[in-house]
Amino acid sequence: MSVDLNSMAVFARVVEEQGFSAAARRLGLSKSAVSKHVAQLEDRIGARLLHRTTRRLRLTDVGAAFYERCARILAEAEEAELAVSHMSSAPRGTLRVSAPVSFGSRYLGAPIAEFARLYPELRLEIVLNDRLVDMVDEGYDVAIRIGRLADSSLIAKRLCVMPGYFVAAPSYLAVHGTPQVPADLHKHNCLLYSLATAGDIFAFRDGDRDQTMKIDGSLRANNGDLLMEAVRQGVGLAFMPAFLCGCDLRAGTVVEVLSGFRATPGAISAVYPHNRHLSVKVRVFVDFLVEHFAEVPWGVSDCGAAGGVVAAAEDAPDDGDD
Repeated sequence: MSVDLNSMAVFARVVEEQGFSAAARRLGLSKSAVSKHVAQLEDRIGARLLHRTTRRLRLTDVGAAFYERCARILAEAEEAELAVSHMSSAPRGTLRVSAPVSFGSRYLGAPIAEFARLYPELRLEIVLNDRLVDMVDEGYDVAIRIGRLADSSLIAKRLCVMPGYFVAAPSYLAVHGTPQVPADLHKHNCLLYSLATAGDIFAFRDGDRDQTMKIDGSLRANNGDLLMEAVRQGVGLAFMPAFLCGCDLRAGTVVEVLSGFRATPGAISAVYPHNRHLSVKVRVFVDFLVEHFAEVPWGVSDCGAAGGVVAAAEDAPDDGDD
């Protein structure tokens, strides 16, 4: 009896996804093609592998035993293929990368161009989106994320630290005064990033204690560049990551307030799904980014300093892409 490895892989995916439709989406096949693969396996084996109902799918005893062996065989086949692919220094295929809009448009263009020149046989697909994407379901290989990483199923490689600053234009402060302690923010127009994981809650460090307070204002947006322009125009104060406000701080277009309440910097990380073997294309891309961001280009003098907003980069604009 000859069993097709492709059919075994399809059957294993049906079991893992708990359904034909979900398996078809992950494999890029039609539902009928997936059903045909499983039916062919059952014909060759001479036994039913799955109990199918309109609501659920369940392995038969034969199916459970067969799946266990399929998973082992497929893992060994993958290991053999990866062992050979690692012998080649040139990654191939398609690399899908998700990144936040403002950070990606400002700081990923040059390194991506250089990476593309270094690896011409690799097809790159870069998607800029502030939404927190589901890497597995949406088929991303790598995502650039800013702040705390809550998804433990993902592996993270830190690219650089990312402090955050509460900033305002001198023109705003001249009219409304400068807040001296976080409680003063209740008297000010705080511009809000609508995709912040903490919502309207501002976290800060008071001495050696972590504190939080709710803030509010007349403007909220899901894009950091828009909020930063509103700050420059004197509309209000906002909490910003260094990559968005660093140039303005150096130029004096905006100034930092509440500097005594700034917490340990957050981080910018490259994350990818957990696999037993890290693919060559992901490995070389992440290593390339680590080297590129060894020296941060936004250049705020105390980027590595400890000190202020506990949820700093986590609540900074562009924390969408995890």
